[in-house]
Amino acid sequence: MKALVLNGPNLNMLGVREPDIYGRETYEDLVALCKKAGADAGFDEVAVYQSNHEGDLIDQIQQALGTYDGIVINPAAYTHTSVGLLDAVKAVSLPCIEVHISAVEDREEFRQISYVRAACIKTITGEGLQGYAHALRLLADHLQRG
Repeated sequence: MKALVLNGPNLNMLGVREPDIYGRETYEDLVALCKKAGADAGFDEVAVYQSNHEGDLIDQIQQALGTYDGIVINPAAYTHTSVGLLDAVKAVSLPCIEVHISAVEDREEFRQISYVRAACIKTITGEGLQGYAHALRLLADHLQRG
């Protein structure tokens, strides 16, 4: 099994950006966590990608078709604005789990809308970086059930 973990804008700034909301762990910590959690969940490969550009994320989703078995995505700010990400996830028809480091449901009103959620099998919020480990376990379970 192979998983793709996608991260949207500003997640490369983990540890620096609003540490009271996103914590002090770095993006490098997140990558290491995803690789270890993915291996522990049974994935042979976990690729982790981050971009501040919507089109790059869409390209990664499209290129996942035929390469990866599932996607974990934190669209970050694009959660609330990108029909393009939603359409890309729907187009490839790969199981996808949405993850957010913070509890977006407890934040600003505009953060209550998630476009990509409509194409995801599950959403995880408010678990910090451990939400990614949770998402990878859920994705592995989903794939193993067939």
